[in-house]
Formats: sequence, structure tokens, C-alpha cells
Amino acid sequence: MNGVMEAFARVPSLLAQHVLLAGSALVLGMLIAVPLGVLSARRPAVARVALGFASLVQTVPSLALLALFYPLLLALSGLVGGGVPALGFLPSLIALTLYALLPILRNAVTGLRGIDRAVIEAADAVGMTPWQKLRLVEAPLLAPVLIAGIRTAAVWTIGAATLSTTVGQPSLGDLIFAGLQTQNWTLVLAGCIAAAMLAMTVDGTIGLVEHGLAKRRRGFVIAGLSILVVGLALATAPLWHRSGQRTVVVGAKNFSEQYILARLIGDRLTAAGYDVQYRDGLGSAVIYGALTTNDVDVYVDYAGTIWTNAMKRTAVPPRGAMVAAIGGWMRATSGSRLVGPLGFENAYAFAMRGDEAKAKAIATLDDLAAASPGLRLGSDLEFLERPEWAAVRHAYPMRFASATPYSPTFMYQALASGTVDAISAFSSDGRIAADGLTILTDPRRAIPGYDAILLVDPRHAHDGRLIAALRPLVGHIPVATMRQANYRVDRSDGKQSPEQAAHWLAAAIGR
Repeated sequence: MNGVMEAFARVPSLLAQHVLLAGSALVLGMLIAVPLGVLSARRPAVARVALGFASLVQTVPSLALLALFYPLLLALSGLVGGGVPALGFLPSLIALTLYALLPILRNAVTGLRGIDRAVIEAADAVGMTPWQKLRLVEAPLLAPVLIAGIRTAAVWTIGAATLSTTVGQPSLGDLIFAGLQTQNWTLVLAGCIAAAMLAMTVDGTIGLVEHGLAKRRRGFVIAGLSILVVGLALATAPLWHRSGQRTVVVGAKNFSEQYILARLIGDRLTAAGYDVQYRDGLGSAVIYGALTTNDVDVYVDYAGTIWTNAMKRTAVPPRGAMVAAIGGWMRATSGSRLVGPLGFENAYAFAMRGDEAKAKAIATLDDLAAASPGLRLGSDLEFLERPEWAAVRHAYPMRFASATPYSPTFMYQALASGTVDAISAFSSDGRIAADGLTILTDPRRAIPGYDAILLVDPRHAHDGRLIAALRPLVGHIPVATMRQANYRVDRSDGKQSPEQAAHWLAAAIGR
């Protein structure tokens, strides 16, 4: 019961962000689509282009569309010398606005073209101007059809807004993504129920307006609009308060360890007097860029990720030399700061079920490469596109029968169920020991070191108070302790939340 209460306690603040984003996108979509629909109904050439573009947008997966605007806005920010927020609200708003266009635009064009020509001719006969004809004749006849399109756009937008979590915009998707990654189905249900109820409520309320317009019942229209206005005010009430404390945004990638470390960092910063916000579920390709542009203020990354993805290095130096080189590169290229390694490594490591590895005499990546044509590989969502996978294939001639990406949680389940034979595991994951997995050695040293490193954005690189709050974490988290913290979240029985695991970890390391 406590878990249910904790999950639903997070709904109001995320619902406020969700309503603000979806509402803004819907209003902006209406402001674009309605005038464009009127113009398209008058000019077939414009209609072909506008409807074609809006239809094309719908063919792009919403997650891809959201992610697409991050690098575009980041490039724009570089061209204009900064100041363009590439993460969070703006890319989400643009993507969702584009998604809202088609139903509104199509219904506007269809509704105007469907008006009886005799009515239009009568309006012309009495000498109405085009504006009078639109306002007094066409608009009342169009309204029910147009409102139907707005209802569809509202439901689409509210649903798609859950995906804004991936580009750093808080929404009800935070609960869904966090729940999926940590197998906390209460969080998933809380996010899904809240999003569904929001969509149903908005759809029904706009439907009341539609009914009033169709039946010429002004009372229904006024009631529907009043409910929307009051509902918007109440839903966004958590955003009205603005703390006088300094706000720090703590970033996290999309797996349990990152959620735990983000809460560990956030707790320390809160104790130091900062107002903390979290941006969870970010991909490796997004989160470091967000740090350099001050969209994320602090987060934990891994040396090998920065080395291969951001720095584009292929050599594999000793771990200490790699961390030192990364710190110097960050200062020189962006002004961001490497506070220090936390004391453990979370490296990519190929793993197999212990009994199967023993039966097939596979102990090294050389052995795995030799047996790979008859084996199936499971990986996390990023690994197969990362430079590390290319380096491994270059060093070891692996040719798996299949290679399937999974979210980290489901990747381990796929291995346990026999769906795959080997996975790209994480060396600090508590499920390695708990599931009796065998980690295969890397004799050719194709995989770089992955020390967990604490990074701070350029704006806070010289903030003595913030650095002082974080520095006690440096070098004080052993890998065995991190594995235990991770397993507290990842295990199927007696599961803890990332917040609870972070509190346990703080006590375990005495920080």
C-alpha cells in the first residue's frame, strides 16, 4: 500500500507538467492549423502541400520525432551563440505541435469543403464580404466538424506527451519509463492511469463543447469551456509555486543505477540548500550534450562512454590515464568539470548463464566468438549502435545468429528465459551474482574502462558550495556496494524504489 501511495503522490507535479506541455502544443497546433485549413479550403495547391506535410509527420514515430529536435536545436544554439534550450520543453512542444496538426487541419478543410454551395451562394447574393461570410456563415457550420478534429488531436497529444521524458521534459511518462526500467509496475500503472484519465476527461469536456455547438446550446459550450479553464488552472497549480532556492537539474540515463545515483546526488544537494529537479531516462547521446549546454547541471557518466562517444577515441589506455584525459578534454572543449571517479566501474561485459557457459566451455570473448554462429545475443538499447560494439567485433570475429536489443531489465529476463544465449551486461549490476551469470574475460582489451565519473556543467564548474556537497562521494562507492544498491531495485521480490536504495547507499558508504 505504501508503494501505491508513493507512486500516486508523484502524479500531481508530473500531471502539471504534462498538462502544460500538451495544452500548449494543442493550442499552438490550433493557431497554426485553423488559419491554414481555411486557406487550404480556398486553394487546392496549398491544401496538397499542407495536408501532405501533416500526413508525413504522422508517419514518423513520435519518439523519433521528439529525439530529432534535440540535435537540431543544439545546432541552432551553436549558430546563434547559445540561448536556445535544446532539452526539455521546447523540443517537446515543437514535436507535439506537429503531431496535433493533421486532425485539426483535415477536419477544417473537409468541413469547409462540405458546406452546401447553396448556402455560400446565398451569402454572396446578399453582399457579404469574405470575412463576414467566414464569420457568420462558414464558421458556425464548420465548428462541430472542427471540434471533432480538436478532440482527436487532444487525445493524440496527451498520449504522445508521455514520450517527452526521453528528451528531458517532465511528464507522466517519467512514471512509466522509470517503472518499466525498474519493474515497478505500480509506477507504470500510476502513469498510465493518470494519462488515460486526463485524455478521457479532456475528450469528454471538448465533446461537451462540440455537442453545444452542434445543437446550438450555448449553455453546453460555456460549461465545457469553463471546465477546461478551471481544470487547467487546478492541474497546473503545483507549478505556481517558485522556490527561492537555487535550482539544480540532476540528470540520469534509463537504468536503475542511474536513478539511484541521481537520487543520491539530489539528496546531498538538497541538504546543501539547492532546489533539485530530476531529468530521468535520457540517452547517452543526449545527456552529455545537455550537460555542456547547461540543460543538465550534474550527472554520473562512465569513462568509456565519454571516451568513445564524445571524444571519438579508439585507443584503450589504463583507466586512470583515461579519466585524467577526459577531465582535461572537458575543461578545454566545454568548460564543464569532472569532479572525480566515484570508486567503481560499470563496464560493458559479455555474460552467459553459468551452467551454459560451463557446458559449452566458453570463458573468454575468443571462445564466444568461435561459438557465436550458433548463439543469440541480447543487448541494451544502445550497445549495438555504439563504438564499443564495433571495437569488439573488430577484435573478435563475432557472427551471432541474431542480435536483439532490449531495455536493460528485459535483457536479463531474456537471458534467464533462454530467449538469448549471451548479453552485453553491466559489471556493477547486482543481477550478475544473483542470477549466477558468468562474465567472459576480454583478453584483447577491446572494451575500455568504465569508471563511474561525476560531471558538472560549465555554469556550476566553479560553484564551491555545489562541488563541496558532491566531493565526499568521490572514491567512496565500492563496486560491491553499488551492486547491492542496484539489486535492491532490480530484484523481483522485496523490491525498493531508487529513492530507498539511494538512502541505503548513503548509509552504507557513510556519506
